Amino acid sequence: MEGLRTRTWLALIGIIASIIFVIPNVVDTSKLAWWPNGKLNYGLDIQGGIHLVMGVDVDGVVATTVTRQTLALKTEFAKENIAVKDYTLNDVKQGRFDILAASADDAKKAEAYIQKNYPTTLQILAIKGDVVEIKYFDASLAEQKQNIIRQAIETIRNRIDEFGVAEPSITQQGADRILVQLPGMADAEKAKQLINTTAKLDFMIVSYEKSAEELRAMITEAEKAGNYKMGSMKYSDYVVRLNKDLAAKLPPKSIVYFEKLQHAKTMEAGSNPYLLKTDTDLTGDLLDSATVKFDQFGAPEVSLKFNSVGATKFGDLTGSHLNQQMAVVLDRIVKTAPKINSKIPNGEAVITLGSSRNREESMAEAQLISTALRAGALPATLEQLEERRVGPSLGADALEKAKMGSYIGCLLIVIFMIAYYRQMGLITTLSLAINILAVFALLGSLGATLTLPGIAGMALTVGVAVDANVLINERIREEYAHGNSIKVAIEAGYAKAMSAIIDSNVTVASTALVLLYFGTGPVRGFAVTLLVGIVTTLFANVFVSKVITDNLVHRFGVKKLSV
Repeated sequence: MEGLRTRTWLALIGIIASIIFVIPNVVDTSKLAWWPNGKLNYGLDIQGGIHLVMGVDVDGVVATTVTRQTLALKTEFAKENIAVKDYTLNDVKQGRFDILAASADDAKKAEAYIQKNYPTTLQILAIKGDVVEIKYFDASLAEQKQNIIRQAIETIRNRIDEFGVAEPSITQQGADRILVQLPGMADAEKAKQLINTTAKLDFMIVSYEKSAEELRAMITEAEKAGNYKMGSMKYSDYVVRLNKDLAAKLPPKSIVYFEKLQHAKTMEAGSNPYLLKTDTDLTGDLLDSATVKFDQFGAPEVSLKFNSVGATKFGDLTGSHLNQQMAVVLDRIVKTAPKINSKIPNGEAVITLGSSRNREESMAEAQLISTALRAGALPATLEQLEERRVGPSLGADALEKAKMGSYIGCLLIVIFMIAYYRQMGLITTLSLAINILAVFALLGSLGATLTLPGIAGMALTVGVAVDANVLINERIREEYAHGNSIKVAIEAGYAKAMSAIIDSNVTVASTALVLLYFGTGPVRGFAVTLLVGIVTTLFANVFVSKVITDNLVHRFGVKKLSV
C-alpha cells in the first residue's frame, strides 16, 4: 500500500502540473507572475503568414575573404622581409589567387611561410619563377561557405526577434538558400522589409584614376553594348552586370557603385557613379553600435561606432588617405562620401540620408538601417527568390477540419473502447484524456509551434496510446480466462504487455528522432509531437491507468473489473 500511495501522489502531481501548464492556452495568465505563461504557438499553415526563400551570395563573400587574405599576407610578408610586387585574383569562387614575388627567391620564401603558418587553410599549387599559385583547401572553403550560411541564418533570426514574430522557422535549403517562414501576417510584413534590407556596410576609399566624365562615358558605352540600363533591372543585378562588363577597363581592385542624387526620387531618376577601391578591408561587422541621431538641422542620421579593432582600422584608414574621399556604402549604394580632413581615432562615423524625403520617411529609413546594423550585418547579400503567402482564413479552415476529424476520431475510439472493454474501457478513456492534456501541457511549456503535421502527430499519439491499452486489456482477459483473481490478472496483464509496449514505442521514437535530425520545418514539428506523445502515453495510458486500477482494487475493494 505504501508503494501505491507514492504512485498515486506522483500521478496526481503529474495531472495537476498538466492542468497548470494547459491553462495559459485558454486563459490569460500574464498578470500572474508566478503562473507559467508558456503556451502553444500556431504555425504558418494554421494562422497564416509568409514563406520566403532567400538566395545567399556565397561566392561574393568568398571573393571578399580571398581579398582579405591577400591583404593579410601583404602585411605578414612585409614583417618577414619577403618582397612581393602584387597579388592576382584568379578563380575566386574556388579560392584561387597568385602571389607575384619580387624574385624567385622571394617566391620560395613565401611558399615556406604559407606552408608553415597556413598548413590547413592554403595549399601551394605551383611555383613558376617568381609567381606562387595558391588555392584554399576544399575542406576549408566548404567550411567557410557553411559558416556564411550559419551566420546569415543567425543574423536573420536576431532581426526577426526584434519584431516579436513567434516561432519563426529559418532553415538552410541546399548550398546557398535560406527558407524563412514567419507565422502572423501583421509582423511578417515588417520582418520581410528588414530581411530584405541586407545592411552590408563597407567603408571604401574613392579612386581618382578615372574622372567622372570618363566613368560616365564607360558606363554609357557598356549599357549600349549590353542593351540594358539601371531602370530595366534590379539595382543589385545591374551593378554586378556593369562591373563585369567594365572589368577589363577599370583599374585593378576597384569597383563602380552609385549614389542617389539628393533630390531624386529613385536611383534611376538621378545617380552619381563612384569608382571605389576594394582593398580597404573595413566592414560593418566591426561595428559596436548603430543609433539614430539628428544633425544640426534636426535631420535624422545614423551614428556608427566601431569596436576596438574597427576603431584602429578606421583610424589607420583615415590617417593614410588624408584629403581623399571615403565612401560609406550600404548594400552597394553610396550613402555619403565625405572628404577626410584629418585622422579619426575615435572610431565614429555617420550615415547621412539627405533631404529629398519628408522627415517621417527619413526617420523610418534611419530606424530600419540602425536596427539592421545593430542586429548584425549580414555576411552576404540576399536575393529574394520566392515568396508565398498563406491567408489566415485558409489556415483557420484547415484547423477546423482537423479539429472536427479529431473529435470524430476520438468519439469513435471512446465508443469502441467502452463497448468492447466496458469498465477497463472507461479507464482507458480517462487515461486517454489525461494523455492529450499532458501533450498540450508539455508542448505549451516548451513554447512549441502547433502545425497541421503536429496535429497529425497527436492523432498518431492517440493511436499508439490506444494500442498500448488494447495490449493491456487483452492480457488481462487472458488471465481471467485462466481463472486468476482480479489482483493477479491486473498485475500479470500490465507486466506481460509491457515488453510489447516498450518495443513499439522505442520503434516509433527511433523514427521520430531520425525525422527530427534530418527533417526541417513541419517535419520536425511532427517528430517533436510524436516524441512528446510517447512520453505522455507511457505516463497516462500505462502508469496512470495502472494507478487507477490498483486504487480501485486495493483501496476501494472492487472485486471485478469487466474487460
